[in-house]
Amino acid sequence: MKLLPTPDVALADSDVEDALGRAVAVINPLLDVLWGTDLFGLKRQTPPNAVSWALNAADIPGTLAWDELTVDERISWWVWRVGALNTVVVAFPGVLGVIGRRLPIQDLLGFASQASVLIAVARELGVTDHRLQVQLLASVLCGRDLSAGVVDGHPPVSIAFTPRGIASALWKLVGVFDAIGDELAKRPHPRAPFRYIAMLPAVGAVASYLGECGALSRAATAGRRWVDQQKPPT
Repeated sequence: MKLLPTPDVALADSDVEDALGRAVAVINPLLDVLWGTDLFGLKRQTPPNAVSWALNAADIPGTLAWDELTVDERISWWVWRVGALNTVVVAFPGVLGVIGRRLPIQDLLGFASQASVLIAVARELGVTDHRLQVQLLASVLCGRDLSAGVVDGHPPVSIAFTPRGIASALWKLVGVFDAIGDELAKRPHPRAPFRYIAMLPAVGAVASYLGECGALSRAATAGRRWVDQQKPPT
C-alpha cells in the first residue's frame, strides 16, 4: 500500500528491479559510511584510549575487534545491533494499536530496515555485485525471481558523513521504496501472535518490536540461504 492515494498498477519485474537497484545504490554507500568513516583514527588506535576501547568493545565495523569476529558473528551484529535499533522506528506505529497497524508506514519502514540488513549480510558473505544484491532483495522481500535482469545498474549515491547527509540518504531510500507500493507488504512479517497483540494500544509497540525483530532475523536467514544457493556445487 502506497502512502499517497494513487491508482493501483501491477508492477512488472523490470519496475521492481529498477526501484530495488536505486535502493541498493543508496544502501551500499550508507554501509560504507558506517564501516569506513574514522575521522580521528580512533577505530584502530593502539594502545587504545577510552574512545577507541569503547568502539572495540561494541565491535564497531572497522575496529580491531571487528577483525576478530567470524562471519556468523558479523552477521549477528548487523541483525541484532543495527537491525534491532532500526526496528524501534519500525515498531513505533504500534503505540496506536490497531490504528497503527493500518498505517502503510510500518511496511515501508520495515521493508527499508530489512533491505539494509540484507545487503549488509550479503556483503559479509562476499556478495558485492550490484545485480546479485538486487536479485537477493527481490527474492527475499518481494518473492520475485529477477535472475534474468534487464535493468542497467545505478551508480552509487554520494553520501556526506554528516547528520544531514545521512538523513537525506535515508529519506531518499524511503522514497524509492514507496514507489513499489504493494510490494512492501510481501516482506517477512511478525508472526500471528505478535500481530494480534500489536492491535492493542501502547503494549502494541512492544509486540510490534519483538515481532519485527523476529521477522528481520528470518529475512536475514532467508538471505543467507539465497546466497548459499547461488554458489556452484562442489
